[in-house]
Amino acid sequence: QLQLVESGGGLVQPGGSLRLSCAASDLRYYYVGWFRQAPGKEREGVSCISSSDGSTYYADGVKGRFTISRDNSKNTVYLQMNSLEPEDTAVYYCAASSGATTAQAMCVVRPLISWGQGTQVTVSS
Repeated sequence: QLQLVESGGGLVQPGGSLRLSCAASDLRYYYVGWFRQAPGKEREGVSCISSSDGSTYYADGVKGRFTISRDNSKNTVYLQMNSLEPEDTAVYYCAASSGATTAQAMCVVRPLISWGQGTQVTVSS
């Protein structure tokens, strides 16, 4: 089973930035996404990226602030988070799927998904 390792979480002030990284042995043929779960809330898809053409999907609440990208030579997917808000506080999980057909489906339907262990992001002054 694919093992995903997230890094880059931490404490940041409102308006600040963080970059999350998700690494695995071989991500080239996988759709990859970032999800988050705040206390008392369901896990939600934040942003996902396709395996082939780099097409992306963003949840409405992060459009224009977050950017997902991938470097297949490093088997790593990144989530650049700018203009962070307290509402972005959550555990962020990386996930990968070989069964997705679109980036949106990856984030919304989550077919045949493998999860990382999660990294905490806290936005607070």
